[in-house]
Amino acid sequence: MSQLAISFDDIIKAHERIAKVAHRTPVLTSGTADALTGAQVFFKCENFQRSGAFKFRGAYNAIAQFSAEQRARGVVTFSSGNHAQGIALSARMLGVKAVIVMPTDAPAIKVAATRGYGAEVVLYDRYTEDREAIGRQLAEQRGLTLIPPYDHPHVMAGQGTLVKELIEELGELDALLVPLGGGGLLSGCATAAKAMLPACQVFGVEPQAGNDGQQSFRTGQIVHIDTPDTIADGAQTQHLGNYTFPVIQQRVDDILTVDDGALIDAMKFFAGRMKILVEPTGCLGAAALFSRQIDLTGKKVGVVISGGNLDLMRFATLLQAAG
Repeated sequence: MSQLAISFDDIIKAHERIAKVAHRTPVLTSGTADALTGAQVFFKCENFQRSGAFKFRGAYNAIAQFSAEQRARGVVTFSSGNHAQGIALSARMLGVKAVIVMPTDAPAIKVAATRGYGAEVVLYDRYTEDREAIGRQLAEQRGLTLIPPYDHPHVMAGQGTLVKELIEELGELDALLVPLGGGGLLSGCATAAKAMLPACQVFGVEPQAGNDGQQSFRTGQIVHIDTPDTIADGAQTQHLGNYTFPVIQQRVDDILTVDDGALIDAMKFFAGRMKILVEPTGCLGAAALFSRQIDLTGKKVGVVISGGNLDLMRFATLLQAAG
């Protein structure tokens, strides 16, 4: 371990740990995407990962390292959906009881899937209650081990395995665009990218309405905000983590933002042109590229699609509202 929470060696070990259970997700290309951006674009499609998102990687890596006593007692987490499903599925595979704290307005498809994997779901109001406090209380009362959705070294290392795969498949990359919520994905991906390709520029992308990460990156200290109003439910975090922020400070080149309109445009592109379903949060990196938040003309660019857990009625409503 370095002075930061994770090193590339942690990602290598995480990859060995999850290799037989996690999908090595496809890397897709689109001539239309290249024409729109002037870049060579490669999409790492974690919407095809187990449980429908990258979160399975970190969740399994964390629970797989439990002691016998921790496994016997169980795990608890809090999540708007994708980490919830990742923990629930990983716990079921490893024979561990899971309790998940989820917001009442979480997408129904995510709540149903979490319960379907056998987890107990505890609902809360994300605008009036503190999910972290609820999670800590449940852990203390029931003797459960708390695995937060992003601010945990084992989770961060697990998430970084997807960029290790991407670079192993593609070789050189000039730039990498990664969705940003609490920073678990970005910190892991940046660690892998900078170790394997030191010259590769790494950009985090978060919702414009919830730019706490950008503010934190600019000011040099963690900025806390109110729950942002954005369709990117997986990025409705209020602050970066104590583990993730220092990694982002040292290994990320910049943090960009996009509005909800750009996310809907990207969702339309993926569905219409590439025939894949991507949830709003999963579109953050692509939306920044498509809307020219940064000019990567002539560059070889990796874009992380983080997940595809989107209720079809919600998808139709978003597209209809956009016109």
